[in-house]
Amino acid sequence: MLIFIDDSGDPGFKFNKGSTTHFVIAMVIFDDDLEAEKTAVGIKELRRQLGFDDNIEFRFFKTQREVRLSFLRKVNRFNFRIRCIVVDKSKLYSHELKNNKNSFYAYFI
Repeated sequence: MLIFIDDSGDPGFKFNKGSTTHFVIAMVIFDDDLEAEKTAVGIKELRRQLGFDDNIEFRFFKTQREVRLSFLRKVNRFNFRIRCIVVDKSKLYSHELKNNKNSFYAYFI
């Protein structure tokens, strides 16, 4: 089994000074190593079809809609699962989580 984890947002709580209101952790889970490799090759092929460098990262927020849809159509062919946690930081009351970045990340990961 392979699991890839990424996060979005930050562990800060100074919302009026730029901290994000939400923290998101997403993971992609492959039960089979070969399926993960086939998915990576498929994504690399898509980069080349689109004329992108092999090392470019797909960043959905800054990417055109048609490129996002092409990416989703490509990866939809492969077998993996996605799990995601969305944290509304305004709902947290733990002093430890609000004041210790390592505890914050460890708790949610």
